[in-house]
Amino acid sequence: MYATTLTAPPVQIDSRAAYAAFGLAYVFGHGSAALSQGADPLLALPGWLPIALLAAGLAAGTILSVIAAGQAQRGAAKPEALAGKLLGAAWLTGFTALFLTITGLSAAIDHPELQAMLWPAGSTLVVGLLYLAEGVVRRIALHYYLGTGLLLIAGASFLFGTPGLFWVLAVAGGGAYAVATVLEHRRLARA
Repeated sequence: MYATTLTAPPVQIDSRAAYAAFGLAYVFGHGSAALSQGADPLLALPGWLPIALLAAGLAAGTILSVIAAGQAQRGAAKPEALAGKLLGAAWLTGFTALFLTITGLSAAIDHPELQAMLWPAGSTLVVGLLYLAEGVVRRIALHYYLGTGLLLIAGASFLFGTPGLFWVLAVAGGGAYAVATVLEHRRLARA
C-alpha cells in the first residue's frame, strides 16, 4: 500500500488585476486591429496603435501576474516554490519556442504576412497551455478552465482569417478574461 501524506493547501494567487489587464489588452489591442484591418476597415488607425495597445495591456498584465505570484510564493513550502519557479520558466520557454516556430515557418514558406495571424493566435495558444498547466500544478480550477477556453478560442480564430481572427480574440478572448476576473473574486471569497 502507498502511504498518504498531508499536503499544504494550495498557494492562493489573486489574479483579478492581471486578468483584467489581459482582458483589456485583448479588447483594445485585438479590437483595434479588427477595426483597422481587412479589405474595408471600419477605422483608419495608424498601424502601430493596435500593437501598442496590446503591448501595454500585456505588459501590465505580466507585471501584475509576477507580483501576484511573488506574493503567493512568500512562505510557500519548497515543492510549491519549486513549482512556481518552473511555471515561470515555462513562460519563457513557451514564447521562445513560439518565436522560433513562427520565424522559421514564415521564412520557410515565404509568407511574412502569416506572422500577422500566427503571433496573436499562437500567443493565445501558449498562454492557454500555460494556464492549463498552472491550474493543475496550483490546483486552481479557474486557471485550468481559462486555459481551456483560451486554447479553444485561439484554435477557432484561425478559421476566420484576418480581420476575423482579431474579432474572435477581442470578443471571445477578452470575454474569457472578463468572466475569469469575476469568477476569481468569487473563488477567493470562498477560499
